[in-house]
Amino acid sequence: MAEENKVSLHGFFASPYVRRVELALKFKGIPYQYVEEDLKNKSSLLLKYNPVHKKVPVLVHNGKPIVESLVILEYIDETWKNGPRFLPEDPYKRAQIRFWASFVHQQVFENMVLILKTDGEAQEKAVKEVSEKLSLLEEGIKSIFAEGVPIINQKNVGLLDIVIVSTFGSYKAQEEVLGLKLIDPEKTSPLLFSRLKALLELPVVKGALPPHEKVVGALKFMRQNALNSASV
Repeated sequence: MAEENKVSLHGFFASPYVRRVELALKFKGIPYQYVEEDLKNKSSLLLKYNPVHKKVPVLVHNGKPIVESLVILEYIDETWKNGPRFLPEDPYKRAQIRFWASFVHQQVFENMVLILKTDGEAQEKAVKEVSEKLSLLEEGIKSIFAEGVPIINQKNVGLLDIVIVSTFGSYKAQEEVLGLKLIDPEKTSPLLFSRLKALLELPVVKGALPPHEKVVGALKFMRQNALNSASV
């Protein structure tokens, strides 16, 4: 890799935020070095590159760090014009995509984390919140693709697609650990589910997602840790 175009990504295998950056790099065909971080013992480089949040992902391009996964996705799209363009040219459509990507990132995923880390009434409330948010997302997808949903392929994948598949791509592991369905393909999320299934068939996605059992193990560990901490 030429020194003047050196790319590295600091991440953690179970992070959907990191996964979306990995997917973006792979869809664009950008060679990069991956650095797995131990989040209990963060490297001096990670702390140097992201002194504000001290979190992954961090993309380092020619020695310059970029943080926050959605910011990184836009940086990648603006820097490398090859491969699929993650955001449309039309300003209104671009704004729509940004809104719904942020909606999944902030509102849907945060409640999914609450489902994982709670039980009883708190978990039931989070499950209801996710169901309501997914119904809204379904309507959002309909409005974005008002002229018809294009068949997904590796040349037309967009920013919202990357956020969707990084958030819900391990839904089978989530269902196994939690014992409940987060996405209802028949009632609330038929469009979302069909889009997700098509994305999961793409070779780039298949190659980027971690093995099912590894995700199940990580989710079980996080859930047990959270429940143990709550009971102390």
